[in-house]
Amino acid sequence: MIQALLCIATPAAAMWACERVKLFKLLGPVVLCYGVGIVAANLPGVRVDQKLAMTLNEGAVALAIPLLLFSTDLKKWLALGWKLLLSFTLACVAAVVAAGGVAWLFRHQTDEWWKVAGMLVGVYVGGTANMSAVGLALETKTETFVLLSAADVVAGGAWLLVLLTVAQRACGLFLRPFTADAHHDFVEHPGETLSVWTKKHVPAMVTGFALAVAMGLVAAGVSVGLHRKLDVMTVLLTLTALGILASLAPQVRALKGPYELGEYVLLVFCVAVGSLADVRQLAGGSAMLLGFVVAVMLTAITLHLSLCWLFRIDVDTALISSTATIFGPAFIGPVSAALKNRALVGPGLTMGLAGIALGTWLGVATAQVLRALGG
Repeated sequence: MIQALLCIATPAAAMWACERVKLFKLLGPVVLCYGVGIVAANLPGVRVDQKLAMTLNEGAVALAIPLLLFSTDLKKWLALGWKLLLSFTLACVAAVVAAGGVAWLFRHQTDEWWKVAGMLVGVYVGGTANMSAVGLALETKTETFVLLSAADVVAGGAWLLVLLTVAQRACGLFLRPFTADAHHDFVEHPGETLSVWTKKHVPAMVTGFALAVAMGLVAAGVSVGLHRKLDVMTVLLTLTALGILASLAPQVRALKGPYELGEYVLLVFCVAVGSLADVRQLAGGSAMLLGFVVAVMLTAITLHLSLCWLFRIDVDTALISSTATIFGPAFIGPVSAALKNRALVGPGLTMGLAGIALGTWLGVATAQVLRALGG
């Protein structure tokens, strides 16, 4: 009970702190929620109920995906401007190639190598929620998911630190400087702050929540109809498709509140996933997974930035698309602030939502192809 309350209440406390403390505002609610979960998991004498954490994780992913996708404007995917769209596409390609190549080298190290590759494509195209969705869809062992989450926290945290500090200067040595164009015309989401949780948002949030639950029931029905059981892969892929289809309706896309509710649910997910990240477990044989994750992430980032250089994409566009794919929409604001480029906040959020929409599908597809190739 205490663990569940911690996961549900921490996001509100994190948003409250970020509105009042400058340091916390710089870090953002996502980092704080991950941090609380990680600290809880690594406190001496504290034992985290991993089954409960996984249940919260699964529920949060299933609910957050449609809530976040309701505000997606598919027309903006094509209106990003060719450099932004190309950089996003190159980041996705880099993630698939890196995960596939590294996984093939690690295929004798673990029997779930192809599942790990799919999960890493999910996380490096759409963020941690997609990694969880792919893992659930592929029925990955809980132990593998827990260790992979811990490894991703370590590796992802290091890249985030680079993005917030020296990335712009370092990558600016070989990438073109940013020049303003039509990018700034995109509408920004208000972000993860308590100030957007007003009474006027409640009806829209209730509507969005009810619609997401209804979609969950439809997805479950589709799964039972096709497989005569609840197949997680079918449920999650159907939820993603339904969320995108619902966004085509202007009435759904115009709802003010479901996106914020989806962000809150993702923060609950962050606490739950953080509580699974017992970093001490990486000291043993599971350090192999840390090496797996680091190799994929470094390869994906290096390949993406190299392709951006080849196609003459500017440094800010390259870094914001890397942020959108690896971390998702929640980190666009902090990284844009570090780049001192607010013009890319709106496009970055759009790319992040596109990554959420594509990450699960690309991750599952990559895993299945590798499985077939590996015999």
